[in-house]
Amino acid sequence: MDRYAHRKGTCRIRLMDGHTPMAGRKVTVELKKHEFRFGSNVFWVTEMLDPATPPARKALLERMWESWSAIFNFGTMSFYHGRYEPQEGCTQEAATLRAARFLKENDVEMKGHPLCWHSVSAKWLLGRDNKDVLANQLSRIQREITAFKDYIHMWDVINEVVIMPIFEKEDNAITRLCAEMGRVNLVKAVFDQARAMDPNATLLLNDFNTSPKYAELIEDCLAAGVPMDVVGIQSHQHQGFWGMDKLNEVLERFEKFGLPMHFTENTFVSGDLMPPHIVDLNDWQVPEWPTTPAGEERQARDFLNMMDTLFAHPQVEAFIEWDFCDGAWLGAPAGLVRLNGTHKPAYDAVKQRITQDWHTKETLMTDEDGYVTVTGFRGEYQAIVDGLAGDFVIDKEGKDQEVRPCWLVL
Repeated sequence: MDRYAHRKGTCRIRLMDGHTPMAGRKVTVELKKHEFRFGSNVFWVTEMLDPATPPARKALLERMWESWSAIFNFGTMSFYHGRYEPQEGCTQEAATLRAARFLKENDVEMKGHPLCWHSVSAKWLLGRDNKDVLANQLSRIQREITAFKDYIHMWDVINEVVIMPIFEKEDNAITRLCAEMGRVNLVKAVFDQARAMDPNATLLLNDFNTSPKYAELIEDCLAAGVPMDVVGIQSHQHQGFWGMDKLNEVLERFEKFGLPMHFTENTFVSGDLMPPHIVDLNDWQVPEWPTTPAGEERQARDFLNMMDTLFAHPQVEAFIEWDFCDGAWLGAPAGLVRLNGTHKPAYDAVKQRITQDWHTKETLMTDEDGYVTVTGFRGEYQAIVDGLAGDFVIDKEGKDQEVRPCWLVL
């Protein structure tokens, strides 16, 4: 039995030269972009495009981009309020738009993360009363979704709500607001605003808490009419791989809602594991956290175990590595590439899966009417015939499509 059959589809394409069927022609069809979302955060792209970035650093980031774009089709963009708008009215909109344009030009789907969160929040909100804080958050959602409407159609609307009203690590206005309004009421308010700003957007609730408490929150939100499209699940595994039992338990817990699931933030370290007694990962602060050969082999193995399992689950639609390069969050060796941009075994393993094992490329012959039937992994395809190329899509619907090859294959 093919455990990935649900990732595949079949369609007929008709090769046309103007209005004439291209009968009896050899045609090569190849998957160019998976329907499934594979990616990471792309916060560093903003730095890569910044004219002020030093040349050596820019060159390293450009090499990272070459590696990243060779395997991934999806990027999470930074909208943390405290960084995006460190002073009221002074935003990072221009730099973020520059990155969004670049990513769109390179056919990368994007998600904004997050629109509302109690961490990395705007400190200048602390002196406001809750009514003003809510008004600010709704206004911010309107501003960001409107500004990026040509580029971003997916948003983590609110982040880590399970802990939000009882969060004590730092004083912030969002925890206070959530404690007064209640989790569900705040979630509904921000989701309703996001939906009003972009009726066609894909809207996520996102959390690191994978316990029944998160499931209860989702159930309550859906009962309250929250327009949620996707369940976002984090798995920062700095203390080691969850293991298959926990992974399957999490899948069973959240599949019951019948919604797509995105594994939005996934971390596997390639150095020493964080000690098991650490409860809040942010409490682990070390001067150095190097990658090691043994850790890199473990990282590759764990990464594939999880990715293979998620790709096999019909409700999972995205698997997003968190930091693409080492040394980002917590200084952890959690990237697929090292600090110098060289590839780890995990990078090579992921590339093998996405571009080889889960890839479709066939050479077929059109019939007397120019038709050929194509079966393969769902996504965006290219058909090449007589040195010319045209595009088509294999999706769930499997509709017949006409392809008129019209541009030269380079």
